[in-house]
Amino acid sequence: MFLRTLLDRYIFSELLSPFSLSLGALCFVMLTRELLRLVELLVTKGVGIVAVLQVFAHLMPSFLVLTLPIAGIIASITAFGRLSFDKELVAMQAAGMSLMRLTRPVLLFALLVFGLTLCLAQWGQPWSSINLKKVALNLLKDQLVLALERGTFNEPIPNLTIYVPDGTPGQATTGIFISDARNADNPRIIVAQQYEVLMDASSNQVALHLQQGVIHNRPNQSDQYEQTVFTSYDLKLSLNQSGYAATEERPSYHAIIALLTESQWRDPSALRRLMEYYKDLAFPTASLVFCLLGVPVGIVSKRSGRMGGFAVGVLIVVMYYMLNVACEFLVTTAVLPPFAGAWLPNGIFTLATIVSLYIMNRR
Repeated sequence: MFLRTLLDRYIFSELLSPFSLSLGALCFVMLTRELLRLVELLVTKGVGIVAVLQVFAHLMPSFLVLTLPIAGIIASITAFGRLSFDKELVAMQAAGMSLMRLTRPVLLFALLVFGLTLCLAQWGQPWSSINLKKVALNLLKDQLVLALERGTFNEPIPNLTIYVPDGTPGQATTGIFISDARNADNPRIIVAQQYEVLMDASSNQVALHLQQGVIHNRPNQSDQYEQTVFTSYDLKLSLNQSGYAATEERPSYHAIIALLTESQWRDPSALRRLMEYYKDLAFPTASLVFCLLGVPVGIVSKRSGRMGGFAVGVLIVVMYYMLNVACEFLVTTAVLPPFAGAWLPNGIFTLATIVSLYIMNRR
């Protein structure tokens, strides 16, 4: 009994090292684009390190939901590939332990990965989506406030340039110059005497409240010119322009069912959304299947090494993703019901896992 417990710990420890390395590598690859944007905010925009870290923390749950299943199968393939290549599996089986018995620590490891992925998918992502909206709104306000630095031209968001003249000592500084080219068909030059930064959390907007100014713009006709004098004007910046707007909120399950009933279950968008609801549980379950599938795959590809295990694991996940895309197409064309489309890839990979484990155990 002690020997079996010791072997369980040994196999479990063999899984942790490749899992940690692959999870870190995958998160780094997926976060590369975001890291560049965060560094740009920190260096060129002057945003504080606390705000940047808040954005980073709220982005992590979405990335971990995708990377945890991939890291699980890579860890399983790498660990059992090494055990098989070094003949350690042969020694364990010679001691009377079947392959099914040796997969017990893998099952425990798979359950842990499944539980973490499920928690992130069910609670982590909705939490980060709601809070990221608040963080992004404060980030947009910080960018706008920093852009009001006197004596320099600043671009808080693309195609919006702000200049505040540098005042003379002992005198109050007034005036602001804004070049608004966000709408390429109607660029504007705005000049005002007074300004104030406002934030409306209910509408997810930040605005510059301008007073006593003029708007210069030229319509599409090259021979026309417009000048508008205003007493008070709000220049609004939407949350989407911060670059970190929260994802679109999904309608409720009952709203989707009502929409499908009204369209006689023919609305492709509603069918896809219903399939996404079923995927909230189907995708974390895939991490459980992946970890167990890595056992026979690792034994077969025992000479591949760590990089080979990484490549094989990614290849399997790509096949799973392509199968999901095919099922989504069949669901939107009303060939498959949404529940079947969400769970069919898991069923195919579960069957492949059972058959592979049975064949390897017989061998």
